[in-house]
This record gives sequence, structure tokens and C-alpha cells, in this order.
Amino acid sequence: MRIAQVAPLHESVPPKLYGGTERIVSYLTEELVRRGHEVTLFASGDSLTSARLRPMCDRALRLHRGSLVDPLAHHMLLLEKLTREINDFDVVHFHLDYLPFSQIRRLNIPAVTTLHGRLDIPDLVPIFREFRDMHLISISDSQRKPLPWANWLATVHHGMPEDLYTQGNGDGGYLAFLGRISPEKRVDRAIEISRRVGMPLRVAAKVDDSDKAYFDSKVCPLIKDADVEFIGEIGDHDKVDFLGKAKALLFPIDWPEPFGLVMIEAMACGTPVIAFRGGSVAEVIEDGVTGFIVDSMDDAVEAANNLDLINRSACRANFLRRFSAGRMCRDYVRAYQRVANDRQASAPTTGTLLNRYSGALLADVLDQNAEQ
Repeated sequence: MRIAQVAPLHESVPPKLYGGTERIVSYLTEELVRRGHEVTLFASGDSLTSARLRPMCDRALRLHRGSLVDPLAHHMLLLEKLTREINDFDVVHFHLDYLPFSQIRRLNIPAVTTLHGRLDIPDLVPIFREFRDMHLISISDSQRKPLPWANWLATVHHGMPEDLYTQGNGDGGYLAFLGRISPEKRVDRAIEISRRVGMPLRVAAKVDDSDKAYFDSKVCPLIKDADVEFIGEIGDHDKVDFLGKAKALLFPIDWPEPFGLVMIEAMACGTPVIAFRGGSVAEVIEDGVTGFIVDSMDDAVEAANNLDLINRSACRANFLRRFSAGRMCRDYVRAYQRVANDRQASAPTTGTLLNRYSGALLADVLDQNAEQ
């Protein structure tokens, strides 16, 4: 198939450090190319891909720091440039939330849109009700709950290349927190769990400008009073060591997590996950097999004291079975084929067009005879 992948421009594909959506776009794009599809990636110019790259800006927008004023302008330009090439593709896969919906409808673009974020926001209801004809893909079944009436085409859980990470033995003797510092990610819970079980905590996380005040006022004081090492953002090349040596990954969320890529990254390293129940957690973690799903701090502390019950090889095997890039790619191709087939079925055939043309000519003749 001729497929366009349309990524956000905030991070490169793949991202240099933090970036879940762009990382998944990269994994999917490379797997599609490996399977023989003709893929064009619309992304920032510093992206690396084996597909045909269509650079929409010179580098990831987050790297512009203070010089960037209006990121929306770059995405509007992306959509305009894409529409000029729309006939080159059998399907266009958008990762831009609702931004392209008007163009999809008005240009009759054969498209699917994967929604990567939370949907429990009242402001989203009117826009998704208006565009109920859009083909949507969720990244977990739980993500759909706020909008169950939307036009869901499929749920496709994230996947990763099987050989990207390798199994570690957890010999670092520490607990790990990986991702982003924000109130809903609850690194404060991770610090408290670490303190109560007497095990060091290593935090590899991004701090956005919008969360810096929270980090300075709420998190830093906790770090100073505990056995915590804050190491900042890390990329794929560091995660194997960071996760592979950890006794467990702590995922103490306090929000409806749409997926949680870090959970399968840990599983790929054979590292069990202690996750608070919420959002996609119960779809990703098999309680007692790849980690523990907990409902309270006491439950989390008990789980941390029982990590020897989890077999690290079983964690890795579960990842290979359920969360490979190959499985993700197959799921998406099935969705693409449905959209492409529906478009072909609804398009008028040559015979139909000729019949319409002949009918129009006949109507003209009858009108002329009637006038005479």
C-alpha cells in the first residue's frame, strides 16, 4: 500500500529523548517499510527513517526553545502541503488529534486518525460529535470510555521492535521511575514507595516548562529528603541499562492513562511493573505475571516486597507475544485496508460514470425536444 504517516512536529521521529507518540510513529513506519509498503513520513527535518521523508520544518519544534512562538502555524502548513500530494496515497495515517478533521472531510481523504491522548475533557465532546464520520483508532479500550459513540475503527495497542531492548537481570538494586514529571504521573508516590521499602529510586524524567513550578515546589523537596537520584531525560540507548538493572518500574499514575509506553519498555527488559489501577493499566499489565496492579500505597509497598514472585523471562515473553512492532503493524494494516476498501466501494466506477454521462446527455435531448 501507499501510506502517508503524519507525525506531530514537536519531536523528531524517533525523538532524541522523551516522546511517546513520535516513537510509536517511528516504530510503525519502519515496520511498514520492512514489510514492503511504500511509506512517506511527514515529520520534522531531523527525523531518521527508511521511508521517504517529507520534512515539514528543519528540526523538532521543542528544540527551538525560546525562538518558537506559534507551533500551530507549522502544523497548519504541514496540512496544506500534505493536501497537495493526497492523490499519491491509498491511506493517510494522522497522529495530530482532531486538527486535520475538516480537511479529511472536505477533500474526502482516505484517512485514519490515532488518538494518543486523554479524551476525558468536556471541550472535546462537541468536536467529536461534529466529526462522527472520522475513522478513529484508540490505543486502549479504556481510552474510548469518554466518547463511546465516536466512530472507532479499531483499538491498536502500541508495539516495539523485538530487538530494540534486551532482558536485564535487575541487579541494580533500585526502583525506577521513567517518563515525565507532572502531577498526574505522581512521582511523589514513587518516592514514598521507595522510602517505605528501603530501596533507592532512580528517576529518569522530562520536566516541561509548564511543570517546572510543580517540580521545584513539590518534587525537589521530596528528593532531598529521600534516597533518590534524578537523572533527567534519557533516550532509547540509555533505557536498556536503566530499566534492565531496575528491580521494578514504578508506574504510580493518578489519571486515566491512554496507554503507558514505559510499561511495555520495562517488560521488554524483563522488568516487572508496579502500576496503580487506572486507564489502560489492566489492559497492559497481567497482574502477577508482568507485575502488580495496585489500588493503594500499602498495596504498592507489599508488591515491592514481593518482586521475587515475578519471573523476568515471563515479562519478556509477554512483551514478545503481545507488544511487538510486528503485531502493531498487522493491526494497523487491517485498519488501512478497511478504509481503502470502503473508499473504493463508494467511488463511482467507469461504468457508473458513463451511465451518468449518458443519462445527462439523454436528459439534455429530451429537454431540447420538449422546448421544440
